[in-house]
Amino acid sequence: MKTARVAHAGALHTAVPHVDGVQLADGRVLPEDAVVWLPPFEVGTVIALGLNYADHVKELSKELTVTTKDEPLVFFKSASSLIGHRGQTRRPAGVAFMHYECELAVVIGRTARKVERTQAMAHVAGYTVCNDYAVRDHLENWYRPNLRVKNRDGGTVLGPWLVDAADVPDPHALTLRTSVNGRVTQQGNTADLINDIPALIEYLSGFMTLQAGDVILTGTPDGVVNVDVGDEVITEIVGIGRLVNTIVGDEPFGR
Repeated sequence: MKTARVAHAGALHTAVPHVDGVQLADGRVLPEDAVVWLPPFEVGTVIALGLNYADHVKELSKELTVTTKDEPLVFFKSASSLIGHRGQTRRPAGVAFMHYECELAVVIGRTARKVERTQAMAHVAGYTVCNDYAVRDHLENWYRPNLRVKNRDGGTVLGPWLVDAADVPDPHALTLRTSVNGRVTQQGNTADLINDIPALIEYLSGFMTLQAGDVILTGTPDGVVNVDVGDEVITEIVGIGRLVNTIVGDEPFGR
């Protein structure tokens, strides 16, 4: 089952796909652009992976101090970074290189603490698509976490749907792609994850408790390119969803 969270006429609603757009829980059918799309579930802690595809590590190898043999590179993101489908993400004036990252987002369904790999998938509620923007101008080093690169307001786009885990037979065989203004710029497959989903849940739950609603952003393959004001960026995972986002400048924010 696919579900979304949307706002319409001053209220929040759960919605499901409909041939004419979306259908609210009260039965109303609306065009997709008649609602405001929110992240499709109540988001807890946002845990993001960096450099979890070997081809992406190779793509950025000149500026890295880590390799595929190191422990997972993990960081947190704040609630203020989250927006939904068809949202707008700000590109600050003066930055030289801002890029998208199409990622499979794994949503935790129940408490996980010291979970072994063999039991890890039982803790997954479902999946959605994430576009995890980065402003590479601010990339520093091991001793300075990626806050200015990754934790920007509106820079983490989630949605449009939460897809039940039971409806995704193999989350490690999903095709990812990104297009900018209709041109495909990134393609990959979750089969190429360095640390797969059971490995990530085992690793993370080994030192912290994962709760229902926590989400793990599993990293992106190679193919990142610079995006600019006015660009429409679509990140898509086959069987999960097609997530649309538009890049805007500083003007809509008043500065």
